[in-house]
Amino acid sequence: MKRRDFLKTGSLAALGGMLLTPFGAKANTIKEEFHGRKAKNIIFMVSDGMSVGTMIMADIYLKRKNGQSSNWVGLYEDNLVQRALMDMASANAIVTDSAAASSSWGGGVRVNNGSLNVSPNGKENMPILQKFKQAGKKVGCVTTVPITHATPAGFCVTSKRRNAMDHIAEQYAELNFDVMMGGGSQYFDKDKRKDKKDVFDLFVKKGYTVAKTKSEMLNAPKNKPILGTFDEDAVPYTVDHLRDEKASKNIPSLAEMAQKAIDQMKDHKNGFALQIEGGKVDWAAHGNDIAALLFDQIAFDEAVKVVMDFAKKDKNTLVVITSDHGNANPGLIYGGKTNDNFDHLQKFTHSNDWVLQGIHASSSTSFVKDRIAEACGGFAITDEQAKELLSYYNNLKKEDGLYNHKNLPFRALAEMQKAYTSVGWISMDHSSDYTELAMYGPGSENLKSFVRNTDMHNFLLNAAHVENKF
Repeated sequence: MKRRDFLKTGSLAALGGMLLTPFGAKANTIKEEFHGRKAKNIIFMVSDGMSVGTMIMADIYLKRKNGQSSNWVGLYEDNLVQRALMDMASANAIVTDSAAASSSWGGGVRVNNGSLNVSPNGKENMPILQKFKQAGKKVGCVTTVPITHATPAGFCVTSKRRNAMDHIAEQYAELNFDVMMGGGSQYFDKDKRKDKKDVFDLFVKKGYTVAKTKSEMLNAPKNKPILGTFDEDAVPYTVDHLRDEKASKNIPSLAEMAQKAIDQMKDHKNGFALQIEGGKVDWAAHGNDIAALLFDQIAFDEAVKVVMDFAKKDKNTLVVITSDHGNANPGLIYGGKTNDNFDHLQKFTHSNDWVLQGIHASSSTSFVKDRIAEACGGFAITDEQAKELLSYYNNLKKEDGLYNHKNLPFRALAEMQKAYTSVGWISMDHSSDYTELAMYGPGSENLKSFVRNTDMHNFLLNAAHVENKF
């Protein structure tokens, strides 16, 4: 063989071996390990409203602060998961809402935005957790927003209106699911409901432990189903939760709820199916609230570690990690100070929601400036900027938004922060992004690189060897 040919063939082959061994061997081993095996358990994780930029910023933040990757991106770096993109369109829109998105997985059919597992022609589609329950598994949902909210509800019930949360709470009482935890006590509490119906009592009469604090959740017995509602509406943003002694004591994190849910169901002979949602990632994106967004994404990432630690040890659990849609598409913007600006976020102690909710029409400019500096790591706004923010409280200006019921200046504050954090936003609403999809465990070897959202319904049933005959 000529030296030139050797270099052309032998060297390239050697290089190919070097490249394939570290990057491909682990994935191939995983595929072989899980090939054809039944998934006894299913854990489906959703960072609601997570644009790719959100996932990336959380990873960059952790690398710069702690010198380590996020748990999610770490799965990619270690080549431990199968990865795909997922088309999340609804029946009537390229850009989905959370109800239609969850219904595409839950019922296996695309429905119109705003509805839960009800097709455009009125047909009701049985949600997947009902199917798994009928197949003999324990089932449950945990979230950081009301447990009656769109994403958990899409796995559990049918409803023409996602906002009919009083009724959804009553439906839950009829399902006999094993774990339901999040916020949303107002939809169960007779003193908060318009009809004064005591939905908590319906659960108690069915033998549930009703937990309203973290300690009640942790002490709940394994031999009883559990309903946990830890706040009237959604639980607090993580960045605020961490610095509120009372909230930290009484309200569990998403990771703590996830761990409790797994512990409640893991010993069941027929396995379990669990949905876990970081719901306030979406709310933060709607508010262009960077501290809220970043810390809630990291909290979701901590739940990823809880789940993966269990799955790696168990070896019979299919883990799905994804998002239902993009939202606001935030990201770091190029510039000479981008690195230093992004590092400012390491000193943020509160969300913009905390900042703005504490300002009133009678507040002084100095109060506004001091409150922002306190929450945002010393970020100093000008007197004119403080006056601009106050103008929204004096009805001189108005700002809308999905969760902005008081018309507070979330966009205005985010625009002011941009020069300080180098984080930009394209909007305050959902986007049409194909979502990230990562998968580990039995069945993951069958994941295609690009999937349609409705494909997931049968994929999960097939992975668990549950025949779709319902």
